[in-house]
Amino acid sequence: MSTPTDSALFDEASLSVTTVTDREAFSASRLRYAGTVGRSIHRGISMSVRRQRVWTRPVAAFCALGLAATLVGACSSSEVQEAAPDARSHVDGAPDASAPVEVRANVSRKQPVPVDRVVTVSAEHGALSTVILRSGDGGTVPGTIRDAAWTADALLEPGTSYVVTATAEAADGTERTVRRRFRTVELSLDQQVYPSVAPLQGETVGVGMPVIVSFDLPVTEREAVEKHLSVESSPEQAGAWRWISDTEVHWRPKKYWQPGTEVTVHADVNSVPTGEGRYGQESRTIDFTVGDAHIYKVNMRTHEMRVFSNGDLLRTFPITTGKDGFITRSGTKVIMEKFRHRRMRSETIGIPAGSAEGYDIDNVEYAMRLTYSGEFIHAAPWSVGSQGSANVSHGCTGMSTADAGWLYDLSRRGDVVQYVGSDRPMTLENGYGDWTLDFADWKSG
Repeated sequence: MSTPTDSALFDEASLSVTTVTDREAFSASRLRYAGTVGRSIHRGISMSVRRQRVWTRPVAAFCALGLAATLVGACSSSEVQEAAPDARSHVDGAPDASAPVEVRANVSRKQPVPVDRVVTVSAEHGALSTVILRSGDGGTVPGTIRDAAWTADALLEPGTSYVVTATAEAADGTERTVRRRFRTVELSLDQQVYPSVAPLQGETVGVGMPVIVSFDLPVTEREAVEKHLSVESSPEQAGAWRWISDTEVHWRPKKYWQPGTEVTVHADVNSVPTGEGRYGQESRTIDFTVGDAHIYKVNMRTHEMRVFSNGDLLRTFPITTGKDGFITRSGTKVIMEKFRHRRMRSETIGIPAGSAEGYDIDNVEYAMRLTYSGEFIHAAPWSVGSQGSANVSHGCTGMSTADAGWLYDLSRRGDVVQYVGSDRPMTLENGYGDWTLDFADWKSG
């Protein structure tokens, strides 16, 4: 058995490890090991703001494998052959005490490693006891030893130096620790795709709120990215993802969320290929809570809104909706955002300023957006005389200031507003239109 003072020889051709007790043999070999740990700069998490940087971010999710290369060096090829196991005396499944331990990894210091490489380390003629994959700034990449190999649980950062250190135990009980240095490829800003997630961290939302992951550049590898997106809820509720566009994917439950549900969203897209040579950056984890079940039912024929909370009818309001030429859409809508005061101009919905239908109102109160096309619920004191009897708006739902203020205080993002009474339908892409489809059609998209 070798002693702790034994040296390790390194050879770039075989890159295996052997023990040397003969100091003269070591001197004749003229082989030595040298290495330095690279340095990298880790930066904090962003949401959807793109920043001018090329290097590192916190480590995230994992994906494809690369070619295997040996972790560190060893003795000359002739010495390896002399130390090779004797097949006639070797017991199947057990390390051969006569063979040197070889530790191998699928990374090389000779060329930059792709950021989507899942680093693996294995040992021959011995067993791995510990593996540490560390970046230049001291951060570590988690991993697991299973089935005689160590596999990283996360992918790599661009333009970053790493050192993988592995300890393997030989059959005779001796341990050898070996290292491999490598560096990942650089990525330009145009090769980096950043996610943002809604709802926000810690937000309480309505029962109709979808989970929304948006990307600042198009995603063409949708299936690969979707595998790294997940939604966990307590109590558990079935749901599914659907791509709304090449930059936005939604998850919604089969039915409205149960009130009180706690939800965690994981967007583990860091270094995951998104297509066309681009990679995800900065994984996100978001927790949010579902509040009471607020369902508002609007009948455009009877000009009224009924407000329900957890199944109980709280109030019924007179309202007005869109007149001819500006018909309000029927279907299920979701409150997207709230404004205590908002300027509203006709040009934003295609009505020229100064025209007969033009308007510019600087201080509309209690405005809650329902569609991207410009439908809101808001206070409309100028139409109180028509509320409850006629539709006179340009598509919004108008209420008295007092009624609109009461509803505004009750409401939150994600509350459901169901409209009936027109032949103009709400569409999937015009806001949070997730509930315009039944769940079977939703899953198929």
